[in-house]
Amino acid sequence: MSTAADIDTAALVERFTLKALVESCLVLEEGIASMKDIDLGMMAGAGIIPPPFARADQQGLDEVLARLERAAHEWGQSFEPPTILRRLVAQGRLGAKTGQGFFPYARPDGGFEESPVKLETRDQIAVAWLDRPPANSISPEVVQALQRVWDSILDRGKVRVLIFASANPMVFCAGADIKSFTTMDAEAGKGLLDQMHALLRTMESSSVVTIAAVNAVAFGGGCELAMACDFRIAAEAAMFGQPEINLGIIPGFGGTQRLPRLVGEAHALELNVVGEPVAADRALELGLATRVVPDHELLDTALSWARKTVSQPPLAIEQIKRVSAAGELDAGIDAEKLGFQAVFGSEDAREGISAFLEKRRPRFEGK
Repeated sequence: MSTAADIDTAALVERFTLKALVESCLVLEEGIASMKDIDLGMMAGAGIIPPPFARADQQGLDEVLARLERAAHEWGQSFEPPTILRRLVAQGRLGAKTGQGFFPYARPDGGFEESPVKLETRDQIAVAWLDRPPANSISPEVVQALQRVWDSILDRGKVRVLIFASANPMVFCAGADIKSFTTMDAEAGKGLLDQMHALLRTMESSSVVTIAAVNAVAFGGGCELAMACDFRIAAEAAMFGQPEINLGIIPGFGGTQRLPRLVGEAHALELNVVGEPVAADRALELGLATRVVPDHELLDTALSWARKTVSQPPLAIEQIKRVSAAGELDAGIDAEKLGFQAVFGSEDAREGISAFLEKRRPRFEGK
C-alpha cells in the first residue's frame, strides 16, 4: 500500500518530467536550440536521463499528451500541451511504438534486426538505418552490411528510393573506425577501399534514387557516404566535415572528388585542408546540403521526396543518373586511392592516428 510520502514523491516526479517536456518544446518552437541540443543539454547539464524528448517517445506521445491535458486541468495552464506535441500526435507520430515521434526509430525487416545497418522496406521506399553505437563509425563490418543492404534491394527489384538515416539521434556517422583501420594490413585496407568505392559508384549510376537524411554529425566517411547519395536533406542540427587532415591522412571514400563537384574547388580545398566542420545552413549555402529542415521534420521530408520520386518515370531517372555519373570521376577516385595509401603509411599518419586514439595533440614532422 502506498504511503502519503510515496504519493507526494510520485506527483513531484510527474510534475517535474512533464514540465521539463513542456519547456523543452517551447525552447524548440522558439528556435532557441535544436532537439538534439536540448536533449544533450538536459542530460549533460541537468542529469535528466533519459532526456525529455527521448523519454516522451518511449512513453508514447499520445499518452504524454493525455497526461499533460490532465495536468493542465489540475495544476494550471503552464502544463498546457505544446503545439508541436499536439501536431505530432495528430499526424500519428506517437514515438517508438509507431516508428516516429520527436525522433525516428528503425523497424527493420526480418534478418536485419542485429545488423549494424538495418534495412526497413516500405513498399517502393526503403530506409537503411546506420546503427553501430556509439558513433555509427564505418568499419569493415559496416561496409559489408551496407553491401548486403544494397544487394538485397537490387535482388528484390521493387525498391525505387533508398534513404540513409541514423538510428542514433545524436550522430549520423562520425567517420571511419580508425582503430579497425590500424589493425588491417595493406592488402586488406586496399580491399576495403575498393569495395566501398565500388558500392558508392554503383549507387550513383543505379536507377535507385538515394537520399541521405543527415540528422547530426556527418564527418569523414559519413560525409562521403552522404555525398555519394543523390540528395542530402539535413536537419538544422546537422554538421558536415572532412577532418582526416587532422589525423595526417586524406579522405579515402571520395572526399577529394565529390566535394569539389558539389561545392567548387576552392571551398572543397578549404574543407579538406583546414578540416573544420560546417553547420547545416552553411552546407546549404555551399551546395553540400540539398535542403535543411527542422530536426523533427527530417525523416518526413526525406519520405516526402521519396514518394515524389517514386511517381517519376524510372527509365528517365536511370538515364539521368547514369549520364550524370559518367566522366572523369572514376579517374579521380583512382588517384585518391593512391594518395590515401601513400599518406596512410607515413610517419605523420601513424602520429596523427596515435594522437587521436590517445586523445592528445599530434606532432607532425612531414615524414
